[in-house]
Amino acid sequence: MDFTFTDDQLTFREAISRFLMTEAAPELLREIWETDVGRSADLRGKIAEQGLTALSVPEAFGGLGMNDIAWSLMTQELGYYAIPDSLADTAYVAAGLLNRLADDHPVKASLLPRIADGSVRLAIGHPVNPLVADAALAEWLILAHGDDVHVVPRAQVDVQASASIDASRRLSQVSWAPSPDTLLVAGDAGRGLWAETLNRGALSVAGQLLGLAQRMLDLSVDYVAQRKQFGKPIGSFQAVKHHLADVASKIEFAKPVLYRAAHALAKGEVRADVYVSQARLACCDASWLAARQGIQVHGAMGYTWEVDLQMFMKRAWSLDPGWGDRALHKSRVAAYVLGDNARLGPGSTFEE
Repeated sequence: MDFTFTDDQLTFREAISRFLMTEAAPELLREIWETDVGRSADLRGKIAEQGLTALSVPEAFGGLGMNDIAWSLMTQELGYYAIPDSLADTAYVAAGLLNRLADDHPVKASLLPRIADGSVRLAIGHPVNPLVADAALAEWLILAHGDDVHVVPRAQVDVQASASIDASRRLSQVSWAPSPDTLLVAGDAGRGLWAETLNRGALSVAGQLLGLAQRMLDLSVDYVAQRKQFGKPIGSFQAVKHHLADVASKIEFAKPVLYRAAHALAKGEVRADVYVSQARLACCDASWLAARQGIQVHGAMGYTWEVDLQMFMKRAWSLDPGWGDRALHKSRVAAYVLGDNARLGPGSTFEE
């Protein structure tokens, strides 16, 4: 079995990383955060030009036709550069939901090409999320009414802003009235679609948390190499080295868990829920440790606006409860591990 990423996936990741390195520098992000909407239409347009919004849209609708495995790399880049946008919700999670509809469905035919070219913003109100990201800025909202899936125009939704510790996370409570005109999928089909959407949303958050963890580690390593005490860089002290080595270990152990979950979701495996929840927990642990140790080595100044660490730390904290809190994901893993038919051990990682 080939466990490596394809050349196309790796080349695309490298191109996106180089692009975001120049177009999403921390000083530019601060300027965007301080605007009324907290979003940059110019940045989003440039990201679309790079092809990121088209990544998982089928070729028949103007996209690149890649799957969850490619997104496990891309979400890490969105996290690493703390992109102040719910781009993954539109281009990955919502696109995945729409991909499950029949090709001749009018909503699919209408929205997927616009997702690909970056001209539409969607917000998703999954039942596990009490608040909806970017609801006020979205053109359409995908919302739940019981098991039913509705696609609702922004004009029919009442939005009440809710504060977040992360200034770039624009969260809202939404109120709306379902109607036959907004119904997309009903009943059992809707329940299955919401379950798959939860997995995709949780995997999206997991990838972003892993990228955030890596960025916080890199910032901490740079800082301890420059800050001196007793005439020496503090990075030369053994205790500091151990703190950061613990973070690096967490990140490296979380990566294969994330990629295994992406593979399970892309292949429609029956235990995809378990793999996604395991990845969500592993990546969350890595980001929390990276934030905690980052503050440890920066000191209290790491919380201040002038220091870059606070941007990534706050993003990790605000993403932590998104798409299912720890209790939900722990319960999904526990239900499988403690079940009678659990297939555990290295010989059961992949089916033949």
